[in-house]
Amino acid sequence: MHQEVTLIATVAVSFVFAAVLGYVADRLRLPPLVGYLVAGILMGPFTPGFVADTGLAGQLAEMGVILLMFGVGLHFSAADLLAVRGIAVPGAIIRIIIATLLGIGLAKWWGWGLGAGIVFGLSLSVASTVVLLKVLEERNLLNSASGRVAVGWLIVEDLAMVLALVLLPALAELLGGHAASDAAQGAGLPLSLAIALTLLKVGAFAVMAIFVGPKIVPWLLTLVARTGSRELFTLTVLAIALGIAFGSAEIFGVSFALGAFFAGVVMSESNLSHRAAADSLPLQNAFSVLFFVSVGMLFDPSILARQPMAVISALTLIIVGKAIISFLIVILLRYPIGMALTVAGGLAQIGEFSFILAGLGVSLGLLPTDGQDVILASAIISITLNPLVCAGAEALHTYVHARWPVLSNHYGRRRHEALGRELEKIRALTEARERQHQLEMQQLIETFPLFAKVDEHSQEELLLLFRPKSALPGERVMRKGDRGDGMYFLSSGAVEVRLPGGAVRLEPGAFFGEMALLSGGRRTADVIAIDFCQFLVLERRDFNMFTARHPALRAAVTEMARERSQMNALNAKREEQPDQREVSAEGQ
Repeated sequence: MHQEVTLIATVAVSFVFAAVLGYVADRLRLPPLVGYLVAGILMGPFTPGFVADTGLAGQLAEMGVILLMFGVGLHFSAADLLAVRGIAVPGAIIRIIIATLLGIGLAKWWGWGLGAGIVFGLSLSVASTVVLLKVLEERNLLNSASGRVAVGWLIVEDLAMVLALVLLPALAELLGGHAASDAAQGAGLPLSLAIALTLLKVGAFAVMAIFVGPKIVPWLLTLVARTGSRELFTLTVLAIALGIAFGSAEIFGVSFALGAFFAGVVMSESNLSHRAAADSLPLQNAFSVLFFVSVGMLFDPSILARQPMAVISALTLIIVGKAIISFLIVILLRYPIGMALTVAGGLAQIGEFSFILAGLGVSLGLLPTDGQDVILASAIISITLNPLVCAGAEALHTYVHARWPVLSNHYGRRRHEALGRELEKIRALTEARERQHQLEMQQLIETFPLFAKVDEHSQEELLLLFRPKSALPGERVMRKGDRGDGMYFLSSGAVEVRLPGGAVRLEPGAFFGEMALLSGGRRTADVIAIDFCQFLVLERRDFNMFTARHPALRAAVTEMARERSQMNALNAKREEQPDQREVSAEGQ
């Protein structure tokens, strides 16, 4: 195949195989992601037939992870992360430690060294964010307290893995491997300096995300939204998501997924976050499928015959061991049984960070190639079984609730209610902000019924295009003979339009200044504020751009301007007629 069509072939075949096998899986009452994984296996180098470019597929899958984590961040907030810190931070750290120790024990049993055991244990300790999000979304649990805890738990795990990725090259020689050739990974630096540098980078990234990002990203979105170009807005959303993800990985050393997540958290502070989420959703869905396809491509089915006990042991640790560890941690922290089962089931799998750690371990000479194959096989099978594990956790919760209702209802109730109140406060603040925005939209339509002629999306665009302006009593708002710079919408107060035929008073809901914009001429009257006034001004460029996309609105404004012009001319004639009669009487 020609090199120039490799990307097209990889994407096209991946989507076709995933669509067909995803549908087949659904008809067999299996999760569609099982079909996506099988599609990847069929396209991989270990099965006959078409072989896709695994390198390209991996990069496309990474983009899917970026977009998916960005979408999660859009519906998350820094306050949510802080609310679940009491369970997510200790839970993630304790589980990583225990799972890593169990992994070291397995490795010792197989005759591997300490370095291999550490890499193997770390790879099995961290769950896949993509898989968890899919499971939570399918069960409508993403916005629940349990869902928030599970996502926060994984964010802490991701941060811990960032530190592990930096420390492994520094410790490789001590653990029986060899130093990394890439000095940027921290090789050659003292261990204490490597740790300090990593913490400094992560801290700098957190400062940028928490303090600088919320000031720049919403402003940039608003600036682009004012252009009225939907494709430019979508492009900006993707540029922010991918740009921050790539920049955070290159500059601060964090993962693409973590950078994208915080990009979404920062963007969630904008009133345009819902529009950004809607625009990026199709790409999230498409590229997240490529993640599962690319995972399937890495799977070598022969490992099931070569190392069956190793795969079974690793699976037991991932599905049974990690689930029990997670369950006990949540229970010991005095949270409800239902939350413990949800977290335990959702995190009983491994994914993207496991592949990265395994690859790094092999490159450093710490992990044997068979170890990487065992991790990949365990990941494939645990991802496939995870929906069933979650369904089993739900069934177990139902059984416990029916068998021991008092225990199920009261254990951990106090802490769960405290967490629920905190999350409810955060949700109330978010909803209050949304209601305020909706109120502004409603007031705009009630004050200016003219804007009911455009759709809701365009009404929101108008709010961004308007420039607020105020005037004191007696202040000249518009001068006769000036060039038309904008159209004024009076939201409060009153003004007088000084015409040759007399003054016309305008109340809230009126607008003026449109004649000069439509004709391209000069202002034909003075406008004086007779009360404290507030205006919404649509500048000339924005007026022409917006009305060009909404011809019905322009036609309505043109018709009103024509009627006003005729009325002004009629009033002027009436004013002239008495003057002419007076002149005629004096002549007699």
